[in-house]
Amino acid sequence: MRFEIVTIFPEFFSSFFENGILRRALAEELVTVGVHDLRAFTHDRHRTVDDRPFGGGEGMVLKPEPLAEALASLGIQPKVELSAGELRDAYASGAKAPTYQPMPSLEAGASPSDEFAPPRTRVILLSAQGRPFTQAMARELATLDRVVLICGRYEGVDERVNQLYCDMELSIGDYVLSGGELAAAVVVDATMRLIPGVLGNEASGEFESFGVADAEIATTEDGVPRSQHGAGGLLDYPHYTRPAEFGGLRAPEVLMNGDHAEIRRWRREQQLRKTLANRPDLLEGAVLSKEDCKLLNAIRNEV
Repeated sequence: MRFEIVTIFPEFFSSFFENGILRRALAEELVTVGVHDLRAFTHDRHRTVDDRPFGGGEGMVLKPEPLAEALASLGIQPKVELSAGELRDAYASGAKAPTYQPMPSLEAGASPSDEFAPPRTRVILLSAQGRPFTQAMARELATLDRVVLICGRYEGVDERVNQLYCDMELSIGDYVLSGGELAAAVVVDATMRLIPGVLGNEASGEFESFGVADAEIATTEDGVPRSQHGAGGLLDYPHYTRPAEFGGLRAPEVLMNGDHAEIRRWRREQQLRKTLANRPDLLEGAVLSKEDCKLLNAIRNEV
């Protein structure tokens, strides 16, 4: 899988790619990343990438021409050519232009043919106005061949870039950042760790907050009941390690008795408790069994 990042601060990502799981994934070529300096696609002496907004207002807006050239260098063309009237109507209705087919990049000496399949690509604009980025969306992106991330800056990006080139707008939270670079780092990290081979233990990506339900996780080969529960949209359960006692607090005895079924029940209860306390909104879309619902009602009655 390949990530392409378009930014005016390419140096921002230097240390990010030199640490942790991402560094190993890059070294083993499970993931590749291209960071593209937007200023390299300008043609004036000052390498200008922004201008004042039409209609007045504070701040500056990223110009469409450098972004269009940057995307063209990646083999991405406008989804459709729109007239001024069509663009205005599309914006008013909130509709998106038809999905484009990105141009494949051929190896040196190769020639295009009907058998050459273009990579499955998503072009994403990172902005505060975007859809919330979720674990489910990360799982979807991890199945693609290429993800192109456009890092917004200043007051944002000229909307015509969004209309003509982008498949979606993404936001990593209900707050405003100085630019999309931090958001791009979040999307890359959350997505690449779901790519097969990136994590040392593949199950680590299944048994965690916002993960899939039990029915979507393969059972153990030896038939022993798992001590874990698939999150099914809930938050993860609390974790403990040695020493058994720390700061006057002892780790729960249930986790040390070796009874996997009992551990599993305890962890499910803790998932429900933590989700109810910290993110009750997640319960609406969570995959809950009848037993889960009974347990959740009992927890609510305690509260």
